Amino acid sequence: MSFLDTVSQSFKQTIDKVKETVKSTSHPQDEEQHMTFGTPTTYDKSAFREPHIMNWSSPEFPTTTFIDPESGLLTTTTEGVRSIPENMSVYNLYEARAKDMGDEVLYTFKSHGEWIDKTANETLADIRSTAKGLLKRGVKKGDHIAFMCQTSYEWDIFDAAVLAVGGILSTIYDTDSAEQIRMIVNNSDATHLVVQTKDMLEKAEGAVEECPSLKSITCLENGALEELQAYGTAVPDTQLDERIRSLKKTDLCSIVYTSGSTSAPKGVEMTHENYLAFAMNLKAFIPDLVDDKNNSVLMFLPQAHVFARAVNYGVIYGRLHVYIATGISTLLQDLAKAKPAIMIGVPRVFEKVYNAASQKAGRGVQGHVFNAAANAARDYMTEISETGHATALSAARRAAFDPVVYASLRQALGGNAKWLVCGGAPLDPQLLAFFRGAGIPVYEGYGMTETTAPCAFTPRSVPFHAGSVGIAFPGFSIRLAHDGEIQIKGAGAFNAYHKNDEATKSTFTEDGWIASGDLGALTPEGLLYITGRKKDLIITAGGKNVSPSPIEEAIKRCSLVSQALVLGDKRPFISALITLDEPAVRAWLEAEGLNRDMSMDEVASNAAVRAEIQKFVDIANEGVSRAESVRKFIVLPEEFTQENGLLTASMKVIRPKVLARYQTLLDTEMYKPRKK
Repeated sequence: MSFLDTVSQSFKQTIDKVKETVKSTSHPQDEEQHMTFGTPTTYDKSAFREPHIMNWSSPEFPTTTFIDPESGLLTTTTEGVRSIPENMSVYNLYEARAKDMGDEVLYTFKSHGEWIDKTANETLADIRSTAKGLLKRGVKKGDHIAFMCQTSYEWDIFDAAVLAVGGILSTIYDTDSAEQIRMIVNNSDATHLVVQTKDMLEKAEGAVEECPSLKSITCLENGALEELQAYGTAVPDTQLDERIRSLKKTDLCSIVYTSGSTSAPKGVEMTHENYLAFAMNLKAFIPDLVDDKNNSVLMFLPQAHVFARAVNYGVIYGRLHVYIATGISTLLQDLAKAKPAIMIGVPRVFEKVYNAASQKAGRGVQGHVFNAAANAARDYMTEISETGHATALSAARRAAFDPVVYASLRQALGGNAKWLVCGGAPLDPQLLAFFRGAGIPVYEGYGMTETTAPCAFTPRSVPFHAGSVGIAFPGFSIRLAHDGEIQIKGAGAFNAYHKNDEATKSTFTEDGWIASGDLGALTPEGLLYITGRKKDLIITAGGKNVSPSPIEEAIKRCSLVSQALVLGDKRPFISALITLDEPAVRAWLEAEGLNRDMSMDEVASNAAVRAEIQKFVDIANEGVSRAESVRKFIVLPEEFTQENGLLTASMKVIRPKVLARYQTLLDTEMYKPRKK
């Protein structure tokens, strides 16, 4: 029976069940843990007279929140693994996995349409043969190699092999342009460029002549990996082992480039220790998830980004079975195969899951049931967040909708989800509340490339509190400057930007903390909240300071909207550029009896479409003053994408590029010049 049939058939039963459950429920049977927390604050000494200690994992790894006596700043820290062996490297994570459970499957991935299993021993053998091939080709310790590849088994093998021989891997997103390839090759001083596909090879054509350090370009699709492994047979294991033993945890192992959403991309220098600290702390803090060999993880985010790459190392060091998705387009099929306990994603992925379910329900009876279920889930979690528990009525409504709506969503995500982590950008709090209320364990974290992914995260032991991104990740300290800026220190923190002393100096405080540029607040229990970004603050021509994020989140709750960019810096009023989710829009047009096949230019100017979006703009405006409200918006016929250079690979809008692309539109249509 289809989802729609189930919803339609169960509508009356749902209403009756809600009534019956409310009558019979005297105490809410809540799955979420209940705890009332203190109020988030930037700087309120009265709430922190004594250090506040919480044990979210074990007494060995407490989270302590306090006023630091030296700086006078509100600080939170979570204890982590205290020592990492001096001669340990990323290679040793794979070696340890093979020693622990060598004959058990480590990776499962698709090749030529068939699912392939690789044991930990087979994976280590592939890494070693590739590493020996690199030695045969003359790769020396400290050589820079640029790598452009999608998330795949080949990515993991080549990455680990380069790091095993002491190479320094510079990562290139598979969607990067020819210009971006050359920028990374030049900035990293790469001597070799390895690409995955022939299409990527075309983008790189001519780079040897244009990039002074570059000596060769090879392509995996043309057999480059197999060629390396063939050459590797001529190199004895002792030669590779000698190179591996020469590595130190403090050795540079990678240059990872920032997304460039607010400024030009910068090359973050990463050491083996940065990644090892993440892997070892993840396993130590949440062994119930990472060390359970019955759990699996599904990887689909680009490993050129530090988040997915660090998670890969973390689960390798544990005992998880790793499934590699074939791409976003096949995510549902891959979820059905992997049935993951753990998955990492970005907000856009979770938004699409919600929108797809909403569209499938439609606008009739099924749609009303879905909307009621969504409201029930959000209301339930809102009560838990605000008071520590839900009322009997909320618990009953939620329970009644579970078999009708929530259960099918959980099944669509593989049916075994335990910890779905959203990072890269803030997730709409209402959307997070929906998922958690529906029994879908979505958790948020916070971090940057410069902190080797998360410096704050939400383990399952931390109760739900709307808007929080969790506690300091083990081994990290987080403090709030007097202006509320989040500042970070820890084992996963970087030391420098590659060949960019000026940016490095401006990123660190005088006492060595990373100045993130984000604004935040803390509770006495150590929960971190992100309240805005210093650089994103809009100052209107009238001098009003406006944080765009909450307004953008509210507008994006419209199912027709894919992105909303709030503008108004040095302008007379606040405005917004809005892009459309084409599949959602066409489904909506058909449901409304309108022409679903009209062009996107026609859709963007359609009065009915604008009226639907206006409802959400009005809701956004209700929460702010008139000076902060969106007075005008323009619907664009095109989306912000990686292909047109307006979206990063981690799905963040590149604000400066959007402003540059639509400068004329803003000057002539959004803000018409005054008549003289």
